[in-house]
Amino acid sequence: MNRQDAKTPRKTPSVGFHEECGVFGIWGHPEAAKLAYLGLYGLQHRGQESAGISTSDGERISTHKAMGLVNDVFTEPVLAELAGEVAIGHTRYSTAGDSALLNAQPFTVECNKGQIALAHNGNLTNAIELRRELDAAGSIFQGTSDTEVILHLVARSRERTLAAALREALLEVEGAYSLLVLAADQLIVARDPRGFRPLAMGRLEYDGRSCPVFASETCAFDLIGAVYENEVEPGEMVILGPDGMSRERFAPAQASAHCVFEHVYFSRPDSVVFGRPVQLSREMLGRLLAQECPADADIVVPVPDSGVAAAIGYAAESALPYRVGLIRNHYIGRTFIEPSQTIRDFGVKLKLNPVRSLLEGKRVVLVDDSIVRGTTSRKIVRMVRAAGAREVHLRISCPPTISPCYYGVDTPSKEELIASSHSVEEIREFVEADSLGYLSMEGLRRAVEEPDRYCYACYTAKYPTDLVGIETLLQGDVRRR
Repeated sequence: MNRQDAKTPRKTPSVGFHEECGVFGIWGHPEAAKLAYLGLYGLQHRGQESAGISTSDGERISTHKAMGLVNDVFTEPVLAELAGEVAIGHTRYSTAGDSALLNAQPFTVECNKGQIALAHNGNLTNAIELRRELDAAGSIFQGTSDTEVILHLVARSRERTLAAALREALLEVEGAYSLLVLAADQLIVARDPRGFRPLAMGRLEYDGRSCPVFASETCAFDLIGAVYENEVEPGEMVILGPDGMSRERFAPAQASAHCVFEHVYFSRPDSVVFGRPVQLSREMLGRLLAQECPADADIVVPVPDSGVAAAIGYAAESALPYRVGLIRNHYIGRTFIEPSQTIRDFGVKLKLNPVRSLLEGKRVVLVDDSIVRGTTSRKIVRMVRAAGAREVHLRISCPPTISPCYYGVDTPSKEELIASSHSVEEIREFVEADSLGYLSMEGLRRAVEEPDRYCYACYTAKYPTDLVGIETLLQGDVRRR
């Protein structure tokens, strides 16, 4: 899936959906800020619009955040100012609220519980109603992200301890959240009772000490030499403080609803997510796709990078040669100078370039993870055909995407999803492929194992939570961005 295909400018709401993002936390290491920086670097694919780190030296919280990539936001002098042995970090891809610094995380606040910094991955489906209540009670919001709702709920709680106040707040919110909450002398980690978004726990050995670390994906652990241990369980709160670490349930675990799209597209293939290697899932997606949708072709070509693992599986199962027929440019900055003379499909050409010598005269199986609007897929099919391919057979390693996600993944409205209103044959005609095949729901469920643990709402329109607040938003009470 191409993000450009999935996202168009929308008006900013007064509160709205949260964002795809990555969170990282570490406790008890003298270089906590630098390790948080490296952890966020490993999670950069989860968000490219802003980055932030908060640290605590035991008395005060220091925060630095800015728009841009992790490597641009954090320099040596900046990291040197972030003192302390505890840190949380956040990298953001905005699907909710403004793409602006006021929505960059971690959010920080001074309240009756002291200084607090919070980093959040997910989306609160009842944020609109809660924000109205808080507004009416006099709360003042700085930005448009739903994350601030949690901070205000904590601040107004009459519970004496931060952990108790956070527990009370989380029992009021609904939807998806993997949270890291930093206080002067505490780090609290929590995950929603259905476990929508991933949150892994590991340990880093340092000078005879064992430092707990937390991250959206285990690839962040690999970069700093930490060892993955387990998942923060749905409905679980992990509390680290002067007295050590405790793990407790703040809410009963509900029917599991892990986001299956993490395995289809969003997570890095070298990560373990929801306790399962992503690469394993994606290769199996490709193998099952080859069984269900074979093609009379000469080569299998992935759409990089998201289609690579599935294409490897497809090629292995179909006994067709795997060829890297499209080269991705990994060095595209946040802005570029577009030529004044219109170049057809310029945006896609900036990111991908065909290897003509591999494609010319060939019947190509083109493997990608999903089709959103279909416009990017059509441009890629045209590119491969223009490079000399005799036939282009498009294969998609998931079922048709027919409904938007309300739990923290950026998808357009239902009306903008081509599969919500077009048959497979109509989509094939639109993208100009010689044939088009999607993986079935049964195939997707087989690929991830333990299929009942996952949320498939984007493919089935059957949501695991109440969406009353979301429906209000979509009806125009608050315009979706």
